[in-house]
Amino acid sequence: MSTTTVAPVSLRLEGAVAVVTIDNPPVNVLNSAVLNSLDELITQIEADPAIKAVVLTGNGKASVAGADIKAMPALDAVNGEALARRGQVLFNRLDRLPKAVIVALNGVALGGGLELALSGDIRIAVEGVKLGLPEIGLGIMPGYGGTQRLPRLIGASAAKRLILTGEQLDAAESLRLGLVDQVVSAEDLLPTAMTLATAIAAKGQIAVATALDTIDRGLAMSLDDGLAYEARGFGRVCATDDKNEGISAFLEKRAPQFQDR
Repeated sequence: MSTTTVAPVSLRLEGAVAVVTIDNPPVNVLNSAVLNSLDELITQIEADPAIKAVVLTGNGKASVAGADIKAMPALDAVNGEALARRGQVLFNRLDRLPKAVIVALNGVALGGGLELALSGDIRIAVEGVKLGLPEIGLGIMPGYGGTQRLPRLIGASAAKRLILTGEQLDAAESLRLGLVDQVVSAEDLLPTAMTLATAIAAKGQIAVATALDTIDRGLAMSLDDGLAYEARGFGRVCATDDKNEGISAFLEKRAPQFQDR
């Protein structure tokens, strides 16, 4: 097991899973140092074929409490837009990783913290979690993708209610709306996320990457275009050694040994 730290974020390798932990006390504010660290570590994840899945979490009782409010009085139209684009570009990189990203929400995730979580593929939360986009109460609005990703996840009406009221959701309501996929106890959070990430990492990664790409891109297409895109992806994976191995292993009643080729 190896660890890379680009303060205030660390990356720990556990087998084929990269555990990325934000550690910016006291509540893991999403300031420029955190954004820069995430940027550097995402580059490392992109470049390392040994990393086949990612678990993203926070240290302490907060996942990410939100953006750095102290930096906001100086914002105007120009640098406000630039700040939003900075976060959007970074979160797009996370969203578009060809590797599964499981977000383990260990505590409150508000504003930019929730927007970061929305950039993952699967979200698991602790029982006492609080999630929301409270920016409207500050006279601003979400700027790191919240107005775009949240409606795609839970529907436009529910997203408008949350964004326009700044309401914070508990674990049960987050699960009901589909904002999170599973709720567990604090002690079970990382083991549950790691079990899921390890299971995905054991699959053929060409198929995993192609499926992720097809789902994400298909959401922006018509059904007919999405189906055509899916068919092309299916054709590509049918031409891989992993397909031959997976089918052979099934017929021979053994575990497949995927080589990601």
